[in-house]
Amino acid sequence: MKKLFLIILLIVLYSGVVVGQTKKVDTVVVELAKKSKLVLTIGDKADIPTLKTYDYAALFADIIRKLEAKDTTIKPITEPLQSKTESEPEWPAFDNNDNDVSKWEFSGRESKRRFVGRNTWQSFNIDFGTNNFLNNGSFPDKDNQPYAVRPWGSWYIGLNSIQKTRIAGKLFLEWGFGVSWYNFKFQNDGTTLTKGNASVEFAELSTDLNPVKSKLTVTYLNASLVPVLDFGSNNKKVRFWDTDQAFRIGVGPYVGYRIDSYAKNVYKENGDKERDRNRSNFYLNNLRYGARLQVGYRGTDLFFNYDFNELFANNRGPSLNAFSFGIIF
Repeated sequence: MKKLFLIILLIVLYSGVVVGQTKKVDTVVVELAKKSKLVLTIGDKADIPTLKTYDYAALFADIIRKLEAKDTTIKPITEPLQSKTESEPEWPAFDNNDNDVSKWEFSGRESKRRFVGRNTWQSFNIDFGTNNFLNNGSFPDKDNQPYAVRPWGSWYIGLNSIQKTRIAGKLFLEWGFGVSWYNFKFQNDGTTLTKGNASVEFAELSTDLNPVKSKLTVTYLNASLVPVLDFGSNNKKVRFWDTDQAFRIGVGPYVGYRIDSYAKNVYKENGDKERDRNRSNFYLNNLRYGARLQVGYRGTDLFFNYDFNELFANNRGPSLNAFSFGIIF
């Protein structure tokens, strides 16, 4: 009924415009039922462009509701589509091929505008994995160094606010800021760190104590900029439960600034567990910078970070380049 009314009314209006060139049209009458009709009075042909902008399906539904409610007020009950869209907020929607779209879609009385442009999506990501370091290209435990690290228990954690911006086609730029923690759990549970006069010093706990755990924790504020090729149709962050057969790969730089660092020793003394925390800079470099690799498929994303600069300041500690790898949630 609504569609038929809309078609008839549009035809009548269009005919009125054409005929109006030779004959003045003041009133249009549309027969709707046996005893019902719609009378449209046009006082000025200049109103016709405005009349064309109305959502007549919604207008007719409003009229029916007025009649059912026995409300015979004649004030306007529906605004033109043009005036509505100027005040209503717009929201992006995307087709499967990420094409630019700008059109109106009607379904009954509902309408919405779909458009696509260059956009940015935000997500909160968690990096969780393990960290270690290399001494001149090899692991320190090769030479049984006191700062050799246990892979299990040396957890790397990063909390990041990431923005994903489309550059062109399948090329995106993931950029953002976050905070991360290096946790270097030493192979020797009795290893201690102290800041000496000229360098960091590694030693062992007294033999009277029963060591349980020893680690160095360093906290950084970070910024990253990673170009990513995403071959899937989902431009937002892919979750574990998604079925998109997408493959993603990206590599780019990051930089971090140290905001905290401490050494922690856990040991037993006379049967009681004790904890010592020594907060110091330990001659650690305040800046870290390196490259980040990201690889993803479907709902799983992995990362690998490698620091180009050394963990400790030059000639203030062992030559160690830290790295981390794991999964992105």
